[in-house]
Amino acid sequence: MIVVKNWQRYRLLGLFALLGAGYYFALPAKLFRDPASTLVESAGGRLLGAKIAADGQWRFPARKITSLKYAICLMAYEDKRFMHHRGVDFLATGRAFRHNLRQGKIVEGGSTISMQVIRLMRKGRPRTIREKMIECVLATRLEWRCSKREILELYMAHAPFGGNVVGIEAAAWRYFGRSPRHLSWAEAAMLAVLPNAPALIHPGRNRDALLKKRNALLDDLCRLRLLSEEDSRLAQLEPLPGEPFALPAIAPHLVERLAKTREGERTATTIDYFLQQHAVQVLNTHAEQLRGNSVNNAAAVIIDNRSGGVLAYVGNVTGRHHREYGEDVDLITSPRSTGSILKPFLYAGLIDEGDLLPNTLVPDVPTFLSGFAPQNFRKTFEGAVPVHEALERSLNVPWVRLLQDFGLARFYDLLKKMGITSLKYPSEHYGLSLILGGAEASLWDICAVYASMSRTLEHFSVYNSQYAAADWRKPLLTPPEHTPPPAVGEDCLISAAACWLVFDALSDVQRPEEEAEWKTFPSSRRVAWKTGTSYGNRDAWAVGVTPAYTIGVWVGNASGEGRPMLTGVGSAAPVLFDLFNLLPPTQWYAQPFDEMVRIAVCRESGHRATALCENADSMWVARSGLDTPPCPYHILVHLDRHGKYRVNADCEEAHRIISRPWFVLPPVQEYYYRTKHYAYAPLPPVDPRCTTVAQQRPMALIYPEHGLAVVPAKQLGGELGKIELQATHRRRSAIIYWHLDEEYLGATQYFHSMPVVPSAGQHAVTLVDDEGASLTSRFRVEEK
Repeated sequence: MIVVKNWQRYRLLGLFALLGAGYYFALPAKLFRDPASTLVESAGGRLLGAKIAADGQWRFPARKITSLKYAICLMAYEDKRFMHHRGVDFLATGRAFRHNLRQGKIVEGGSTISMQVIRLMRKGRPRTIREKMIECVLATRLEWRCSKREILELYMAHAPFGGNVVGIEAAAWRYFGRSPRHLSWAEAAMLAVLPNAPALIHPGRNRDALLKKRNALLDDLCRLRLLSEEDSRLAQLEPLPGEPFALPAIAPHLVERLAKTREGERTATTIDYFLQQHAVQVLNTHAEQLRGNSVNNAAAVIIDNRSGGVLAYVGNVTGRHHREYGEDVDLITSPRSTGSILKPFLYAGLIDEGDLLPNTLVPDVPTFLSGFAPQNFRKTFEGAVPVHEALERSLNVPWVRLLQDFGLARFYDLLKKMGITSLKYPSEHYGLSLILGGAEASLWDICAVYASMSRTLEHFSVYNSQYAAADWRKPLLTPPEHTPPPAVGEDCLISAAACWLVFDALSDVQRPEEEAEWKTFPSSRRVAWKTGTSYGNRDAWAVGVTPAYTIGVWVGNASGEGRPMLTGVGSAAPVLFDLFNLLPPTQWYAQPFDEMVRIAVCRESGHRATALCENADSMWVARSGLDTPPCPYHILVHLDRHGKYRVNADCEEAHRIISRPWFVLPPVQEYYYRTKHYAYAPLPPVDPRCTTVAQQRPMALIYPEHGLAVVPAKQLGGELGKIELQATHRRRSAIIYWHLDEEYLGATQYFHSMPVVPSAGQHAVTLVDDEGASLTSRFRVEEK
């Protein structure tokens, strides 16, 4: 008998255990698995944009209660004793049962907010007695698991509000165009009654019923002393909303970018909401002007250099005029031909390697390199130009020659280390045109490099003249969860001295017309800036840097179509400076004296001064500048006592010779240089009595250079076309006699050019002047 009783007891305990387990596990671990919309918010929590959920619903990710007004209205309308029951309100259920029995149909549900959460979770199954009992049981389980606040948040995130609008946050934006935290009492009341009959929100439906429900709730709030009589009356005067509002789309391209990795999430970004709005307005204003030249796209990004956070992200201009021109393309991340925007990086590399000083003269003469003949924008040549001026004026020929001297592979490797991610091919694929836009890069990568250089320079003094590898990084779109202290060391990608010299040179670049006289205004800011224009006027770039900010602008057509007059200076730079005018001015960079030395520099050549340099300036240069060669252009010239002729001991008595330093450029450089520098004094002629004429190298062949491979254009009949041989002579009136492969071609004076039609193969050009000096150069003609 005892055994039977124990067995029954264990059976009863097992049954209770089974029921308890069933009750415990009756509620899924995750109540809702519906896809959510992708939300992107500014640094202050303002909505920048959203992307609809995968199931076509505007369903925002759940969040904590942001509208106390709505919560009060909801409880007053749906569940007055919500804070006191444990999931089931038996008084409300009994009252509903009596009303339904009296009417002979279901007219009142008696559901608590907890029960409604369960019904939403179970996707609105038929309202039967069995389903109601299940809801009651699961509601008590929900109350056991979640706090009252959490239950309210679940309801507010998943309640239907008509059409494809789900949740209070989506409803507030769609129907009132603002966040739930800014709802009025009338708006909160309307949204509280709407889930009970969501179809009433649609225009043309029985909107009077919705208005009555809302006003009745406002009266209840007054009776419950939750709202004053005057506030209730004023709230009832507010009209119902009309057509739904479009959700904010202040940064649509940023939303699409983040949706690729954060779909269905709410993402807080580093974006400054008001700066983003103003940046969009600036680009749209300029876009209207650019449309006159059939230029339809533009992009801009503003970076806080110190934090690395992006403050404004305008991936493209949008609007009805741009829908057919690729407005969906994010041109901040799209690789585009770089034009001249990479030249400052080569300048920094040359300084760090000790290859030049800021004022060093570099050749700007006709150049032919393996079939590549770079041209300056204005199709002219300076002969020789200080390298900082070549950077400021963005001359092409000097930078191609400098890249050849620096090493293509070496510069390519530097760009990769800097973070230019679009270089997909080996360096040989791009060739020397790499420095002129032969490769593509994104505005994102380019701005990241300029911002990293700014951080390197700014932190040099902070880190006690050392460097942190973490200063070289991509911009941040979202605040970092944790920022470890930087690892400081001595190695650097670009030195602080090189960064300072680069920015110093770029700050002297002539600004667009509106900013041309910026130095005359005390309130003007100093900006280091660079433009770029790609081949065929397809891409216009402008990037500007101050210690606090980096701004990058790209202008062009997403289709790649080039347009006349589309240039970095004329099209992108005005946008750049209008964006800088949105930002507060900052102090300029502190000079990194620990990495710089003051030396004497030749005023004419820009090299380290020698004893022959009569005019020397003192200037700060990077320490690596001590490794640069001394001035090679000042030589000691021996003249007769009148200073009219060059002489030597073979033709003049020693006591009659006058020795004088003379600034002498190579013949080809001199030919172009003296047309722009009238103070340049060419070497005096050699005294006819002297025997060293052949040693003076008075002339030079401009084209073709020695060893060059020439490919003439073919004629219609298939034969090779002519090429133009060009030479220069120090003596302006000199006569040059031309010979090709020992065949006499003719003579020239003043302008030395000789057209020839050579056959394929090796050739030799011999030049002889009227004083007997000669020059021979060899070149090769190829058919293709």
